[in-house]
Amino acid sequence: MYYAHLSRLMTVTGNGSISVEPNIAHIQLEVVTENTQLSQAQQENADKMNQVIRALTQLGIPNEDIQTTAFNIQPMYDFADGKQTFRGYEVVNTITVQFKGIDQTGTVIDTAIQNGVNRVSNIQFTIENEQVYYQRALSAALINASEKAQTIARTMQLNLDPIPVKIVEIMNESPIAYKTFAAVEASATTPIEPGQIVIRAAVETQFRY
Repeated sequence: MYYAHLSRLMTVTGNGSISVEPNIAHIQLEVVTENTQLSQAQQENADKMNQVIRALTQLGIPNEDIQTTAFNIQPMYDFADGKQTFRGYEVVNTITVQFKGIDQTGTVIDTAIQNGVNRVSNIQFTIENEQVYYQRALSAALINASEKAQTIARTMQLNLDPIPVKIVEIMNESPIAYKTFAAVEASATTPIEPGQIVIRAAVETQFRY
């Protein structure tokens, strides 16, 4: 039987990436208080957190961009010589602050610490309009796949149809730049370098030849 007229398929993966400077910061701040009396630990915590929120709003951060994300109370014990001794209660109130102008990240952290925050859990940097940049990366991935297919065809002396017969987008998670650390006191200005976020796209394509 004669099968020369039948086309064959070439499967190629294309990758594209765009580097973007982030413009939105998300900071997780905690006020931790301890006391043998639970009511006192709670009151001290509430007073400090209210002071922190007032200070952050004075920096220009709207109240709707300051959200409580966790509130925990737990008893604490000391262990010595096989004995458990009650030490008091720990109250942890956690807020997440979101703002633009990431060059102010250090100032926000220092202000929060100066007003009662004694733990900075983590910082996330993201970007607005991520889909705009993703579309650019996706276009680059398609071009990359086409160039790969053409290179293979030239090398193998194949008669390639340049229009792919199948394109499958390979989904990736949204890119977020993280920084995680604990802070207990403010410096002159806490240095924060957000770096860049790399937005990637990938496709799997098939070409006839």
